[in-house]
This record gives sequence, structure tokens and C-alpha cells, in this order.
Amino acid sequence: MTAKAFELSPGYTISCVIRGGWQLAGGHGAIDRQQAVADLIATFDAGIRTYDCADIYTGVEELIGAARLRLANERGLDAATKMKVHTKLVPDLERLSNISRDYIRGIVEQSLRRLKTERLDLVQFHWWDYALPGYVEAMGWLNEIRREGKVRNIGTTNFDTPRLAEILAAGVPLVSQQLQYSVLDQRPANSLAALASRHGVSFLCYGSVAGGFLSEKWLGAAEPQTPLENRSLVKYKLIIDDFGGWELFQELLRTLKAVADRHGVDIATIASAWVLEQPQVAAVIVGARNQAHALANARIMDVALDADDRARIAAVIAQSRGPLGDVYTLERDRHGRHGSIMHYNLNAGRK
Repeated sequence: MTAKAFELSPGYTISCVIRGGWQLAGGHGAIDRQQAVADLIATFDAGIRTYDCADIYTGVEELIGAARLRLANERGLDAATKMKVHTKLVPDLERLSNISRDYIRGIVEQSLRRLKTERLDLVQFHWWDYALPGYVEAMGWLNEIRREGKVRNIGTTNFDTPRLAEILAAGVPLVSQQLQYSVLDQRPANSLAALASRHGVSFLCYGSVAGGFLSEKWLGAAEPQTPLENRSLVKYKLIIDDFGGWELFQELLRTLKAVADRHGVDIATIASAWVLEQPQVAAVIVGARNQAHALANARIMDVALDADDRARIAAVIAQSRGPLGDVYTLERDRHGRHGSIMHYNLNAGRK
């Protein structure tokens, strides 16, 4: 392991900052396809060589596939193979009760076509409802596809500690779990990190900048009122509320700003660098609005927090009220504040 790279599995190394794809999907504004591909390649040139997408992120696998194809055409296959792409497999909620081997295989084949590759680097599996018991069997089917050579690595997304333990006990060779982790949300540390440590499972973390809330834009700003601009802001404003409300959030921003000024970077960079230091964390997943933003994100890997930085941030976190519980438990309550904003059947009818 170096400051900028992490060996996720034997012979498979990723950058410690991963370019997120959610912001390129529907719900975040219109996307200029040509510019998006150019920005993805600019991210690559900035040293961020790993990308995150999902079967349910509308159009994003195709965009990353187009970027990799352009790299191959312009710079050769060697450059294209240095681009690592992580996708997800998210069965629709309405299909969980009759999930099948063919359904799982169909989504993998769909991702292979969209990403223009013969083998997926990492497939991360998600399951909406634990009351429906097929997730261990489904992971077994995904592992069969891995053994066939169509998938290199398999991981999970947003499983809690007991269910991740079930999957590991079944002998599924997980290398990672993607989850939400930030200065506002330390639920992974409650119990999951210890299990992951015992089994060599690394964390790939989204939400490290809370959809942009952890930035200078919100320092000193009035608390926003609904409706918020997009679903990402809605999601992370709920996390701010659970953390302790707007006043404590402002104290956190002031603290992060003071640390950022010492290092000559911005609040978002410090927030992400903090996550990278947490136990079991291999990488943070960050979005990029443009090429300049991609260059700024690359600086996350250069920041080394010292004891004083950590103590100042910890003092604010110690005042927080939450979020409480295990990973993604709040979001799984489809009638609760967090779960009610989710979209559960995004694979239906997609090709």
C-alpha cells in the first residue's frame, strides 16, 4: 500500500481516490455526453485511475465504457487496462422474492456490454430487504460467474454486520464493501469494521463530502429549506440533522476550514482525507463536476493529517448525536425519513 494506491486483492491495485458516477446519472441535471467522457479522461490523467458506477445509474456504465474505449484508441490498450472500473449489481426490490441465477447473470452480461469489456474488475452486490432471504444464494451465483472469469473481484454494498457475516460464513470471497462513511456518519465503526478486519474486507467509502455539504459553500450559510436542489442534498441533509443539526454542522465546517487552511487545501479535501485514515478504508469515492474539480480531488491523496488535526475534528464529532445503528439500517426503513427517498426498482425494463 502507498499513499495513493491500495492493493484490494492480490495483483489488483486501485487508486485511493475513486471517481464516483452517481452525479452522472439521472436526477443531477443534464449531462453533456462528450464533455462527460472528456472529464472522465481528465480524472485519469490527474492520477485517479479507478471509477465507480452501477447497473442502476442511468447511462453511467456506457459513459465510462466510452471513456475506456477512447483511451484504448488514442493511447493503446495498456492505458485502457490501467483504468479500473467498479460497478454494482442491484436487483430490483420487486424481484427479490423470485431472484434467479439467470437474473444475476443477465445483469452481469448487461454491465459487460455497457462497459465494453470481457471481465468486470469488481461487482458490488446490494440487497434491499433482509426479510427476503435470497442474498447469500445470489452471492453464490455471482461467485460462480467470478470463477468463470467474467468478474475479477466481488464485494457488497451497504450490508450490515450480521448479514455480511452470513455471506462470509458461506465462503464467498469478498474483497470489499462500499458504504457511507464521513465525519458526519461513523456507523461503519460501530461493529462492521471489526468484522471486516477479521476477514480482510476493505471499505470503499461514498458520502465523504456529504453531497457537497462539506465545503466552503455552506460555511456560514443559513440552513437550507425544502425543496432542496437534488436528491443527493436531500439525503445528506438528513444525515446532518441526525449528526446534531445545523449549528453543530457549522462548528464542524469551521474546524475543517481551520485544518484545511493549514494544509493549503479546501474543506472537502480534508473531509475526504479524514475518511481515508479510518480503519479498513481503502478508498474514498468522490464526484467531479469538471476537470478542475478532478485535479482538486487528486490532492486528497497528498494530505497527511497530524495529531492536532485529528484531535480538533474528533472534539466536534464527540458532540454528535448520530447517525446511530449499523450501516444502512436507517436507509432500509422504507417508511422512515431516510428510506422513503430511495428508488427501489431501477433495473426494471432497462437493457
